[in-house]
Amino acid sequence: MTDGPNLLGDYVRARRELVTPEQVGIPVMGVRRVPGLRREEVAMLAGISADYYLRLEQGRDRNPSVQVLESIARVLRLDEDATAHLLLLGADRPRRHRTRPRPRKETVPAGIAKLVATLQLPALVEGRYFDVLAANTLATALSPRFTAGANRLRSLFLDPAEQALYPYWEGAAGGMVAGFRESVGTDTDDPRFIELVGELSLASPLFSRLWARHDVQACEAASKHIEHPQVGGLQLNRERLSIDGAAGQTLVVYHPDPGTDSADRLALLASAIQPPVRT
Repeated sequence: MTDGPNLLGDYVRARRELVTPEQVGIPVMGVRRVPGLRREEVAMLAGISADYYLRLEQGRDRNPSVQVLESIARVLRLDEDATAHLLLLGADRPRRHRTRPRPRKETVPAGIAKLVATLQLPALVEGRYFDVLAANTLATALSPRFTAGANRLRSLFLDPAEQALYPYWEGAAGGMVAGFRESVGTDTDDPRFIELVGELSLASPLFSRLWARHDVQACEAASKHIEHPQVGGLQLNRERLSIDGAAGQTLVVYHPDPGTDSADRLALLASAIQPPVRT
């Protein structure tokens, strides 16, 4: 057995269990004892031997070709993001006798910190593990959990007040977990990652179930509905911009469509946090 975590095997096993025989055109006869596809069925559809596929899942062979991985991705019905993740795992080579690295301190570039503070829209900076590294006052007014030192995953899964902001928070949670896995990639030996996943797996059954699915999805621009306790419903566009020179850091900005009720309500929220004018 090769040393090191079996990221590739864990991933294809989890995704195999989510594909039904009907989805790939295999007739079902009698009772099946395993969820999803059997190993030999994946191997047959991918055009590789059952023994070779077994070695991949067990981590005894960690050097598959791109062609083999793409064939497996097709059988497992992986989309573009999930296929890219599979190829990344297949390209990762185990590094023997590594010592566990120290936690990496993420520092927001000074110019970005100034930009966030002066923006007239809710804005924050996220790290690669969804830690909030910086946030302006309007972002904190939008959610008190949008503040430096908080973690977006921990807030969404463990804080009822954060969950109350999102009418369909469990759906949002699935997307966030998939984005988290895409952000981390193969860098799973970082102590910050180990601590966060361990804590959430123990504290949240929902996180544990979602993490076991191995869903992967890039975090992109999206429209978000927030039920704010002070100003009511807000339909906001969320933009995510990578920060040059700060690997893994993302500038997140929320903005409403002009002329909408959400624009008026966000302006009301902004006015409520303005300091009083001294005369």
